Amino acid sequence: MFRLSQFLREIHNPSPVGPRRNPPGPVVIWNLIRRCNLLCRHCYSTSADKDFAGELDLDEIIAVMTDLRAFKVPALILSGGEPLLRPDIFSIAAEAKNLCFPSLSLSSNGTLITEALADRIADTGFDYVGVSLDGIGGVNDAFRGRDGAFASALHGLRLCRERGVKVGLRFTMTAENAHHFADILRLTADEGVGKFYFSHLNYAGRGNVNRADDAGFTMTRKAMETLFDFALAHPLVECVTGNNDADGPFFLAWAASRWPAAADHLAAKLRQWGGNAAGVNVANIDNLGWVHPDTMWWHERLGNVRKTPFSALWSDPDNPVLTGLRPHPRRVGGRCGGCRHLSICNGNSRVRADRAGGDRWGEDPGCYLTDKEIA
Repeated sequence: MFRLSQFLREIHNPSPVGPRRNPPGPVVIWNLIRRCNLLCRHCYSTSADKDFAGELDLDEIIAVMTDLRAFKVPALILSGGEPLLRPDIFSIAAEAKNLCFPSLSLSSNGTLITEALADRIADTGFDYVGVSLDGIGGVNDAFRGRDGAFASALHGLRLCRERGVKVGLRFTMTAENAHHFADILRLTADEGVGKFYFSHLNYAGRGNVNRADDAGFTMTRKAMETLFDFALAHPLVECVTGNNDADGPFFLAWAASRWPAAADHLAAKLRQWGGNAAGVNVANIDNLGWVHPDTMWWHERLGNVRKTPFSALWSDPDNPVLTGLRPHPRRVGGRCGGCRHLSICNGNSRVRADRAGGDRWGEDPGCYLTDKEIA
């Protein structure tokens, strides 16, 4: 994740540059359930409105969370499918709070949040609730596969915000909804939303099937500049991006053209950040207990928490995927291997490299930087 607002603050209020350090444990995104009331085009978990057999029960989930906390996992994100469709979601969240995870988040489509559920979300003490939108009105509804999804999601977000819960909007851009990006940003500001997450399309689940809709590089670059300007004008909105670590070098060039005196400091802070963290600082557990390097790598299984504790799987020194992901910078090929920004972006998305080129250590075809910019 590229924390845009954080790096913008470095321009005028620079902080000391330190060595690049990994936290003691990874952030864990946990797809507790695969069932969902929507049918989103880019869903990485290929969820549907039906029950999926073999999902972990409450006792199994509590046992895994206990191991995660002992392993010093700093943040737990409860996701789906739609996690609010699990009848025991608040029991799970309550146990997570009892275990004292430093951060507990709910990743929802927002459409099921009623006043009663918003009360329970607030009472449970979620630190953050993220709601996804793919456009305004009918554009969102077409992407999400249900009429009225936009109005329902916005209503749910407002109910949480009114109860003092920190809320955020997520937007995944494709060629078919890029024209609504500016409108989504305006909505974020008008609604007093505290966080905005821009997600590039990654080639996983239905996102892999629909990758022909991935926004063109020119469109992506324009969108990034729009987001940079928005973040600069709205310092109270925490703006972040995900699934394309080329955002870091692109931001550096954008900022250096405006504040050249800050360029060296920003470059050093970006190297300290270090880019893509799949398999290092980010992990995923799916609804059946399989562990993955991140949420987009469901085709890559590291093991199952029903048989082996997460802590042991994540610490396995002989897993070839993990040993390939953990050097910094990574040993990658193609344009990525020769890129002068490799120490910043760390080779970007290995999922796109795998899905599009058949080589997880090859170049990422989603990099939108020009040959001149990386030479």
